[in-house]
Amino acid sequence: MPSAVTPQKRSRETSSNDEDVESSAAAASSAAKRIRVNLNGDAAPALSALPLSNAYEPVGDEPLQDEVLRSRQTKAKHQPGSIVRVKLANFVTYTSVEFLPGPSLNMVIGPNGTGKSTLVCAICLGLGWGPQHLGRAKDVSEFVKHGEQEANIEIELAGDPQRHRRNPVIKCNIKRENNKSTFSIDGKPSNKKAIIELCKSFTIQIDNLCQFLPQDKVVEFAAMTPVELLRSTQRAVAPQEMLDMHDELKEHRKQQKEIEAKVQNDQSALENLENWQRTHADDVQRMREREVVKQRVRYLETARPFPKYREARDAHTVAKKRKKQASDELEALKREVEPSLEAVNAKHAYQQQVETATSARRKAVHDAEKAADSIDRKLKTLHDRKGELEAEVEAEKNGGKDNRKEVARLDQNIARLKKQIEEQPPEFDISGYNERIREKQRAMDDASRRVQDLKRKQEDLGHRGRDKNQRIQQAKQDLANLESQAGQQEAKLKSASIDTFRAWEWIKQHQEEFEQQVYGPPIVECSVTDLRYVDQIETLFQRGQLLTITCQTKNDFKKLGNILHDQLHLAEINMQHMAGTLDNFPPPVNRDQLGEFGLTGWALDYISGPEPVMAMLCANARLNSTGMGDRDTSAEHFDLLQNGPIENWVTKRSSYKITRRREYGPSAMSTNVRDVRKAQVWTNQPVDMTAKRDLQENIEGWTSELVDFKREMDETQAEIEQIRTTIRDNQEDVKTLQAEKAWKQKTLADIRALPVKLSQQEERLAAAQQSIAEMRQRLQSIASKQDALTHERAQAAIDYSLAVESLQTYHAELYEAEIALIEANSDLAYLIEKNTSVKDMLQTKQAEVDECVAQVRRYSDVAKGIFAEIRQIMAGWSEETRTFVEELPQNQTSEELEAEIQSERARLDLTHEGNDRGVIQQFEAREQKIQKLRGDLEDLRDELAEAEERITGVRERWEPELDRLVGMISRSFGENMKEIGCAGEVGVAKDEDFEDWSIKILVKFRESEPLTPLDSHRQSGGERAVSTIFYLMSLQSLTRSPFRVVDEINQGMDPRNERLVHRRMVGIACGSDSLSSSSSLNQEQQPLNNNNNNSTSFDSVTVNGDILENNNEGAKAAAAAAAAPVSGSQYFLITPKLLPSLTYARGMRVLCIASGEHMPEKADKVDFGRCVDLARGLRGATTVAVR
Repeated sequence: MPSAVTPQKRSRETSSNDEDVESSAAAASSAAKRIRVNLNGDAAPALSALPLSNAYEPVGDEPLQDEVLRSRQTKAKHQPGSIVRVKLANFVTYTSVEFLPGPSLNMVIGPNGTGKSTLVCAICLGLGWGPQHLGRAKDVSEFVKHGEQEANIEIELAGDPQRHRRNPVIKCNIKRENNKSTFSIDGKPSNKKAIIELCKSFTIQIDNLCQFLPQDKVVEFAAMTPVELLRSTQRAVAPQEMLDMHDELKEHRKQQKEIEAKVQNDQSALENLENWQRTHADDVQRMREREVVKQRVRYLETARPFPKYREARDAHTVAKKRKKQASDELEALKREVEPSLEAVNAKHAYQQQVETATSARRKAVHDAEKAADSIDRKLKTLHDRKGELEAEVEAEKNGGKDNRKEVARLDQNIARLKKQIEEQPPEFDISGYNERIREKQRAMDDASRRVQDLKRKQEDLGHRGRDKNQRIQQAKQDLANLESQAGQQEAKLKSASIDTFRAWEWIKQHQEEFEQQVYGPPIVECSVTDLRYVDQIETLFQRGQLLTITCQTKNDFKKLGNILHDQLHLAEINMQHMAGTLDNFPPPVNRDQLGEFGLTGWALDYISGPEPVMAMLCANARLNSTGMGDRDTSAEHFDLLQNGPIENWVTKRSSYKITRRREYGPSAMSTNVRDVRKAQVWTNQPVDMTAKRDLQENIEGWTSELVDFKREMDETQAEIEQIRTTIRDNQEDVKTLQAEKAWKQKTLADIRALPVKLSQQEERLAAAQQSIAEMRQRLQSIASKQDALTHERAQAAIDYSLAVESLQTYHAELYEAEIALIEANSDLAYLIEKNTSVKDMLQTKQAEVDECVAQVRRYSDVAKGIFAEIRQIMAGWSEETRTFVEELPQNQTSEELEAEIQSERARLDLTHEGNDRGVIQQFEAREQKIQKLRGDLEDLRDELAEAEERITGVRERWEPELDRLVGMISRSFGENMKEIGCAGEVGVAKDEDFEDWSIKILVKFRESEPLTPLDSHRQSGGERAVSTIFYLMSLQSLTRSPFRVVDEINQGMDPRNERLVHRRMVGIACGSDSLSSSSSLNQEQQPLNNNNNNSTSFDSVTVNGDILENNNEGAKAAAAAAAAPVSGSQYFLITPKLLPSLTYARGMRVLCIASGEHMPEKADKVDFGRCVDLARGLRGATTVAVR
């Protein structure tokens, strides 16, 4: 596990003018042991624990460099916002490490997996941005070192002298438990928002790929669209005002398009509405005229109740006059006939008095009849009561007879029981009976247990017999399988995996339980169609693939898995669900084209089997895309295959697999070659005679054992039958003994119960005698009741006689009153008949008066009803309706009004009928809509003009500044490309929509071709990488970013481009074109460890950020040219490797990350001063690894 130490400043001699040399923090290195040398070239035991991190080891016998090297420090300062220090604890792979990057170019190198990109992650998370900008883990807790609970990040930024008294120090603490981060600034607690605000004040943009390009975002940056690149470029080099203006232009243009769309829609709608209005204007006019007539008809119909009311009111007045006249005539007639009616009235009064007296006497007769009836009913009730008493006497006498008979019977029973008690009971030994019964039952239990033992023996014999029989059948099947291909394959399956063989045997017996057919392993389901390729075919498969069971549905897959694992407890089982067909696995090229690659066909062509099994093998072993050849691959065919779409092929002796890494360009590939192994599955082998003889001998032995089992089974069954007969005999004996025992027990119990029975009989006798005595008392009581009843009947007879006499008197008085009533009625009828004509006259006149009263009431009700209707109608009148009705003639009758209504309706019939009101309302609504649209259009045109003015105003400020910035980027980009013998320019692709404005990068890498847009279709991966890094470098002179991070951008470049890009980057980042080279004569040809030239092979090399330089004059001149302060921003270039003889300059700092077995546990165990002194004596540049 890598660790790191904090580098210490190396002290210098007092006579030296050089300043202290800063040591860069580095972490982790290669684990390989290396030879340690001292300044004399010998092995140095004192330094044996210190690793050297350069890849070139000195040769022991070679002379060391004669020149004296000395360290020189750059005078460059950290820009505000650049990173001065990064300290990590328990972060990813680091236990503790501190990085001290330089103010210019920092090259972080080290083998893959040592923690280079961890520094990038620390910068991103420590400055408040989230893990989504890294493209790695999703949660910050995943950056805590394994086994630890929290991680710490401390980042010191260079302060702005105008705002900060000292450098700001940001600390970030990451907790694994709750996946949270806490921050502080200069020791004071803070939050993520404040941290990001501080970073933004330094124009740090971690979320801008033009400034911060981590390893996992390189592909994302390459895939960035030109539109996204323009925004990222503005964020990197333009002030925030430029971005705001661009956003403002996009928003204004969006609003402008919305307004234009509204204007177009409203103008189209207005034209349509105006055309419709013009087309239907005449029809609407006619409809309006018809509407006037319809309105007049409605008004006339509304006025109908008014003439009706006037007519009803007039009729009521006439009826009232007639009523008064008839009433006067009736009163005059009554006065004229009054003397004639007085006699009738007197006789009528007498008749009423007689009728009243008759009614009273009739009521008295009725009351007397009721009293006589009541006494008669009482006599009948007393007679019935007499009969009931006589019946009770008879019943008591009959009951006495029964009681006397019961007393006689009980006396006899008591005498008999006393005689039985005096006799002796029979003898009975119950224990003897019980013992004899138990002996029989014990014998039956023993016999039953013996039967159970014999049955268990039979079951064991049957189980053993069935097992032997199954073994015989399996052996016969195995014997038959030895001579068949399928049997041989199943035998191979059994040999390869006994669990898979058992699973397949179970599946064959239970196929009907699945939704679709379940297929066995390819060993038994498939076969090779051409045995010439059997070795090549088997080489493609792993053991698990040959043993895989294929299910066609998910339900079958789940069900079979549960059965095999939970029920059958089989462990070594491979299963796969395959619902697709071979159509889902097309070959990469047509079969006709395989000859061009030296191949004869696809692997799928030489193996056959069920389609689901073949589809499974295509998915796992790529049979559809693996080519087959009958001879070795030639160099020409190998080159074609490497650059073609085929990644797997097998020849007679070898299997090839090509692995490509697209993110590093088309040339990033590796080829894995394996030998073809001898086939063991699909081979024809002769029958194993030894196995055959063993099977035959087993069948004979098991058959003999079956015969013995059968004989023993028959003997056991005979013994069971004999025992069962004995058990039945004993059961009969037990039943006989139990019956005899029960009879004797009952007899003895009866004898013992005689005293109790005697007592019961005596009690019953006493009760019978008591009942006889009680009967006699009841008879005496009934006789007393009969005497009292006789007296009561006599009194009732006397009362009935008196009631009959009173009734006769009342009847005589009633007859007298009824005769007087008849006479009065006769006299009254005579007088009434005599005055009939007078009465008729009065009745006629009274009827006339009543008719007049009814007529007045009827006309009044009609008038009131009409008046109420009028009031209801008038409540809903409009002013127009009221005016119309008031203007009608006052003497107009109902008939005249109806005639006028019919006349107006006739006019309506002469015009077109339709939905007049709806059409007119639609016409008027459209007219209102037209007026509104005209107003809206005026407003929208004003808004459109204002939007155009806003766009023009902002664009006049933004576009020239953008063109100026892009022009400067283009000149810098062109110069960078020119330095490597290529050409390039950058422009702005402008569009009507500001959303679509974009950066257009044109490049040319060959003299014969024109400038073409940079994309993934025209340029290679290396060319795109060169263009990308040069574009980022072109932003340097315009940058507003204090530092930039580029992680492994050189992956995919060829050595020439990587060397040229590196030299250009050093020149731009370090602010000087007078660069020193590690090779004084030819930096591209001289290797770092040139052992053939004892002279100086380098001018200067950076060790821990310092320049170790040569004492010769040329080196001094180069160093002096590189001594100017660096003004560019800080760069971090992350790379796993460096080419030899690269260009270096003052201000560069190389941070080597190394790890290995020689790294000390504590940081203070490494003396980097001594390491630098050691480096002075080496011919090649040696980079000290810091851990």
